[in-house]
Amino acid sequence: MKSVLFSRFFILLPWILIVIIMLDVDTRRPAPPLTPRPYFSPYAASRGAARLPLRRGSPDSDPRRGAQKRNESRPQPEPRLPTIYAITPTYSRPVQKAELTRLANTFRQVAQLHWILVEDAAARSELVSRFLARAGLPSTHLHVPTPRRYKRPGLPRATEQRNAGLAWLRQRHQHQRAQPGVLFFADDDNTYSLELFQEMRTTRKVSVWPVGLVGGRRYERPLVENGRVVGWYTGWRADRPFAIDMAGFAVSLQVILSNPKAVFKRRGSQPGMQESDFLKQITTVEELEPKANNCTKVLVWHTRTEKVNLANEPKYHLDTVKIEV
Repeated sequence: MKSVLFSRFFILLPWILIVIIMLDVDTRRPAPPLTPRPYFSPYAASRGAARLPLRRGSPDSDPRRGAQKRNESRPQPEPRLPTIYAITPTYSRPVQKAELTRLANTFRQVAQLHWILVEDAAARSELVSRFLARAGLPSTHLHVPTPRRYKRPGLPRATEQRNAGLAWLRQRHQHQRAQPGVLFFADDDNTYSLELFQEMRTTRKVSVWPVGLVGGRRYERPLVENGRVVGWYTGWRADRPFAIDMAGFAVSLQVILSNPKAVFKRRGSQPGMQESDFLKQITTVEELEPKANNCTKVLVWHTRTEKVNLANEPKYHLDTVKIEV
């Protein structure tokens, strides 16, 4: 019996020694380094997005740097365009709506424009009110009648209406910081190139340019040398301080607000001198800013509508439908 046990012991002994040797070798191996626990930055993930682990001490873990990167990638807003304020005197006549329609079609294509429409009337007319409501333009509707004694031929026209537009502008910006803007007197019987509004928008004080079909000539314009106005190419009274048409200049809004007493005058103002009398109050010829390629391009035309012939308009037996024209 003993011999059987000894024989089995010696058979298992080599295997027991092999197991002991393998365990001893495995315990002598160096332990692997501990893996650091991932750190989740609260700045690295937005709401609803996956959280990404960041290493402690890395540049991306600094919230200030993350905010700086977001600000750098965010598009910067473009500077706001100066608003063009167009003052348009108007009065009741058969072609009034046609003239205003043509003008509105131009203004709709001009960015950041505010239309100040001033009627020569004791009250706002329904025709102009409806027209402006449908025009789809930022606008202000004013009215002021011209005194009867000033409606004689040869006297300046639209004086009260232009002054009403100036008064509205000054009152609007009286208690607030004025935004960049440009004032332009846009008569409703003229034709305007869209390029003209691009030119006038950069006006610093008073800018000038040529006007077509005026003064008995194909055009009138300021004469420019070395970027400065030195005279006038005109067909009527070149001795005027500012021999220019009402459609031939624009004024910075800041200049209008800085000169609250600058208006179009009735007393002492001669026919054709309204532009000069007004500009003398706010600037000098040396300060004028030539536009339109140094005043060599015509971008506005004095295209007065032909007087309509209504000789066949019936006085009796009128149409049963009343149509606004």
